[in-house]
Amino acid sequence: MENPTKTRYSDNELQEFKELIQGKLRMAREEFLDLTNSLSSPNSNGTEDTSGTYKTLEDGSATMEKEQLNQLAARQKKFIDNLEAALVRIENKTYGICRETGKLIQKERLRAVPHATLSMEAKLKQA
Repeated sequence: MENPTKTRYSDNELQEFKELIQGKLRMAREEFLDLTNSLSSPNSNGTEDTSGTYKTLEDGSATMEKEQLNQLAARQKKFIDNLEAALVRIENKTYGICRETGKLIQKERLRAVPHATLSMEAKLKQA
């Protein structure tokens, strides 16, 4: 259990979280790049020689797949934005402080969800 009188994480603790977030950010940006590359590349399944009946089905499938990729890319972009915002909070030394209760968010939660802005206590009240 965290020290109840502690109001913020130490510079060393913040540095540890910063390194964790930067690692996740690198991976998230790579995944985002892969997703956007998949979206911009033409369908590589080679449907040129497929008969007309199957071409229509494959076009529909390709459209659905592109929509899913769009949604994944949008979610990944939001994740990147949240991680970048967490880095700003680290610089401001406000990282890990619940925006509802003002208490420290448990380290275990921050390691699992490094961009969290709510403690479990506050998160459960929302439900």
